[in-house]
Amino acid sequence: MNFGFTEEQDELRSAVRRFLDDKSPSSEVRRLMETTDGYDPAVWSQMANQLGLQALTIPEEYGGAGFGYVEAVVVLEEMGRSLLCAPYFSTVALATNALLGSGDGAAKSEYLPGIASGETIATLAMTEDNGRWDLGGITMEASWSGQDWILEGTKSYVIDGHTADLLLVAAQSASGVSLFAVPGDAAGLTRTPLATMDQTRKQARLTFSGTPARLLGEEGGAGPVLLKTLDLAAVALAAEQVGGAQRVLDMSVEYAKARIQFGRPIGSFQAIKHKCADMLIEVESAKSAAYYAGWAAAKDDDELAVTACLAKAYCSEAYFHAAAENIQIHGGIGFTWEHDAHLYFKRAKSSELLLGDPSYHRELLAQRIGI
Repeated sequence: MNFGFTEEQDELRSAVRRFLDDKSPSSEVRRLMETTDGYDPAVWSQMANQLGLQALTIPEEYGGAGFGYVEAVVVLEEMGRSLLCAPYFSTVALATNALLGSGDGAAKSEYLPGIASGETIATLAMTEDNGRWDLGGITMEASWSGQDWILEGTKSYVIDGHTADLLLVAAQSASGVSLFAVPGDAAGLTRTPLATMDQTRKQARLTFSGTPARLLGEEGGAGPVLLKTLDLAAVALAAEQVGGAQRVLDMSVEYAKARIQFGRPIGSFQAIKHKCADMLIEVESAKSAAYYAGWAAAKDDDELAVTACLAKAYCSEAYFHAAAENIQIHGGIGFTWEHDAHLYFKRAKSSELLLGDPSYHRELLAQRIGI
């Protein structure tokens, strides 16, 4: 097992970082987070046409690049570093993985090429008002009318749900949990943007009232598909968290070197030294967890179910702690709206809760290893 990145993967990281440094500086993040849609369509198109990021993990037969999950981890880490405002996580980490796992060849042929080209924004609508990320939390009903599948109910906290062209919706049918495809402009669908603490990642509430839908795969067979999709998404989110954690660590160290107090840099004081050292240990450990989980995902290894939980739990806490310490090290200025520290703090907190908090994933890990 090689724990290092290849030369091609390092080149991919460099290319993505250059692109994001240009397209997602702090000023642009602040501009986009104040908008309803929360992303720039021109940049979204450039991501697809210039870098092929939306096509990264899609097989070549569906118009994709055919790369593995390690490359996805590299890209998502850089996006977390820059707080990219774009529907990438929802489209690639959630919807694409759900489509690939659905076993529905016709649906993959129809939907994946549009995602790969950047023409289609997609998302997964699983959670409801109960906020649960497990199969037991799905109560929305799907019924067969004789001509169409019809959805009735509500989905909440749907990432980019108000702007997605394609919604993959988990619902209960007569045979169990099933997965359905719904166009963003479907009849009987109402989409309402939600006010969120983390303005850099948009969420929506979706209400379905007699909304026609297309069944993906077998009726009642979506349970394993959704569980694996959530595991892959947890790895993707852990990679984002690693990128953000490294960025706030860098911010803290830079400030500790430059800020002079009592005639010397504050980084020379033991309390600040210890904070930075503790942050470094946690960030490096988070990288190990996220990278190993990415390897397991790329190999489609049985360890994915375990490493995904481990990575999500550890990286969530490491990122949130680093983001909080970054504010403390910056002192008064770290609490101001003008400084970027609060942007990372809010992203860290929302990411900690997304897909389930650390306690949920530790409990899930214990169940999976038989404790």
